[in-house]
This record gives sequence, C-alpha cells and structure tokens, in this order.
Amino acid sequence: MSAQDPRPAPEPAPASPATPWSATVRRGADGVLAVGGLPVTALAERYGTPLYVLDEADLRARARAFADAFGEAFADLGGGADVYYAGKAFLSVAVARWVHAEGLRIDTTTGGELAVALRAGVPGEAIGLHGNNKSDAEIERALRAGVGRIVLDSLAEVEQVAAVAARLGVRAPVMVRVTTGVHAGGHEFISTAHEDQKFGLSLAGGAARAALDAVAARPELDLLGVHSHIGSQILDLAGFEVAARALLALRAEIAEQTGRLMPEVDLGGGYGISYTGDVAPPTPHEVAHALADVVRRACADLGTPPPRISVEPGRAVVGPAGLTLYRVGTVKPVRLDDGAQRRYVSVDGGMSDNIRTALYDAEYTAALADHRSTAPLVPARVVGKHCESGDVVVRDVALPNDVARGDLLAVPATGAYGRSMASNYNLVPRPGVVAVADGQARVLVRRETEEDLLALDEG
Repeated sequence: MSAQDPRPAPEPAPASPATPWSATVRRGADGVLAVGGLPVTALAERYGTPLYVLDEADLRARARAFADAFGEAFADLGGGADVYYAGKAFLSVAVARWVHAEGLRIDTTTGGELAVALRAGVPGEAIGLHGNNKSDAEIERALRAGVGRIVLDSLAEVEQVAAVAARLGVRAPVMVRVTTGVHAGGHEFISTAHEDQKFGLSLAGGAARAALDAVAARPELDLLGVHSHIGSQILDLAGFEVAARALLALRAEIAEQTGRLMPEVDLGGGYGISYTGDVAPPTPHEVAHALADVVRRACADLGTPPPRISVEPGRAVVGPAGLTLYRVGTVKPVRLDDGAQRRYVSVDGGMSDNIRTALYDAEYTAALADHRSTAPLVPARVVGKHCESGDVVVRDVALPNDVARGDLLAVPATGAYGRSMASNYNLVPRPGVVAVADGQARVLVRRETEEDLLALDEG
C-alpha cells in the first residue's frame, strides 16, 4: 500500500469472509460504530481510551466453530481431535472460561498463563504447558494441577521434568516439540519451524529422535507424542501437510523400530486472520477437513492407525473478536519527497498497546468511529504518543481529511497480541479490556492507572 493509493477500512460486513470486523459490529444511521449493540461513544465515555473491546458473542462463536469443525472432521478417524486455545494470544479469567465452555482446551506457555487458566476453573487435564525455558516451579505447579501434557522443548527439559516428577512421585505426560524444517506465515520473527531459532528439537539433525529415546528411557515420563508449530498468520494450509507427513512418518518409524506407537500428534496453530479486509482466511471447517484429509492419507500410506490430533488456534479465535478504540489528538500534514502529502493522525495510545506494527511490520486498518464524514479521503498514518519514530499503529490508510482532535478511531482485529504484548513504555498505563454482549458491557481487565505504576516503584 502506498501513500498515493491507501485503502480505507472496509465498512462492517459480517457476511464477508474477509471482513476484519467482529460479527456484531454495525454502523448506525448516525455514523457511530456499535459492538454487541453498544455504541463505541458510550464505551469511550464510560471506560476511557485507549480501550480494548472484545465482542463476546463473536469470540465464543469462533471457539465453538473450531471445536465443532474438528469434532466433525475427525469423527471417522479413530484417534479423534482436541483443540487447544493458545492463551498467549490473549488470556483472562473470563476468556479462559468462555473458550473452555465452548469446547476448547487451553495451551499455556508460562506460569502466569497457567495461573489464569487455573483461576478460571479450567481442569488441569484440559490444560497444556508449553515454553522453551520452563522453571522448576512452573513444572511443579503444572504437575500438581494434573495438566494433560507438558511439551518438552529441549533435551535438558527431559531430565528436568523427569526430576520434578520423581520428586513429586507422579508420572508426567509429555510431548516433544519437533522442528520439522517447514516454516510458514508472515514475518521472520514469527516463523517458528526453521532450524536456526530457539524452539523445538531438529528432526533433520537427530535431536528430536534423541529426545524421544531419552523420554522413553525415563519411567517418570509418559510419552504422548510429538508436536510441531510452523509459524503464525498462515493463510496457505500447504505447509501443514508437509509438517504433518513428517511427524506421522517419524511416529511410524519409531513404532517399527521400538514397537511403541505414540498415541498423539499436535499440528500446532498459527492460522491467519484478516487484518485489513484484503484476504479471506481459511475457515475452521476448511482447516479441520484439510488436516483430517492429510492425516487420513498419510496414515494409510504408512500403514499406521491415525493418532489423536490436536491443534492450537489463538489468533484465529480472539483476533477478529477485538477492536481498539483511540481518541485522536494532534493531526499533522507532512509533505513527502515525491510531493505527495500524508496526514499523521496521532492517537492517545500507540506501540505500548499494539507493538505488532513496529515489531513485525504488521498491517492494520482504521475507521472513524463516532460519526460519518463526507470529506474526501486522504493518505494517512495513525501514530502513537511515544518517543519513537517507529511508534506506528496503522502505517497506511485512507481517512477523511476532516479527522480532527477529539474524534474516535477504531482499529479492528486487535483481539490477539494487543493486550498480551502491551507494555508501560514511557510509563503509559496499559488500557483496560471490556467485553460487550447483548447491549451490556463489563470489565475483564481493568485499566491501569498512574497509581499502579507508582505502587511498583520502591524508590
């Protein structure tokens, strides 16, 4: 997208598969956006801005769609399927309860995420613990809670988890994360299955097989299977087929050599969403049936019964369900080298509430949220209030040329990795998270205050 030809945000169109807006977003006759039947002007007045707004009905529907799709697609495959919600995308007590109520398990990557899932009342057997650098305390808490699995990320963790399990007198259910060499998705930083990065154990280099053999040799560990994650914001499902075949072949090879047929295979997550309305991402039905077809064909070729399959969508569940509301401050026209002009629209948040644009060159869009304008559209860049030139929320978007101080802007598709990656850079308090459903709003995570920041300062 260029400054000469930026695109405006698409209007809310719930029937469109490419819409970046959640299902209940509408623009009223007065031009005001509403979520779950509540105008955003009322939300901004009551809760302030910046504000993360979650569409509860949309989030629940997406979780339910994944549970139903995988249940249907794998119904005739002996192992069946589980869907784990990747809590790293965004996790709160309420969200954990919602997704579990809709049929999902929860994947956690830290002690904090595990604590939230347990506080929500999610049973331990429906929780997984992930992460490449688990502490003994995190492993112990997971085992005491009876988690359904711990995903091992290194040879060292084989011994570490076995030692903690021995001390507690329990048998730890584990999977081994395998680096298949398949990598897919967006930015290099979120591509997670190539060899030169921190996650997993290499299939090609033999580390994965060494870890599997080491697990099998430890009576304190119960080897459930293998795990793979190939990247994030993936719109083409072809990479999953290659990775799945590699994992299933490894499973068959070990069964032939040792007589042990691992019961489970996890194919990860990373399914993409629409951020700007330019793409129609794969639906849960398409993902589930594509993976089921791969597993069915691969296991037939290998002569092995299908394992129980698990997947880990996060962004695809919560990302489209959220939007961020901002209040416009300074609006500044800037003359570019080619003679064109771009309007820099500063808002009251920025990289502290959405780091993805600065970190990953992520693309978002933005729309005027509190009225409808008939003014001409002009190239604009939505920027934050932080002391960084890279503090950009939306790099290129067409906005009306009468956008002014005090207006509300809405940035859709921010339910994932906005609040979960938020910071206090420049000592800016993090925004709150409000859920809206059926004309009612409630706070899920309260807004931070300067008093919160000062309370941490022991100076």
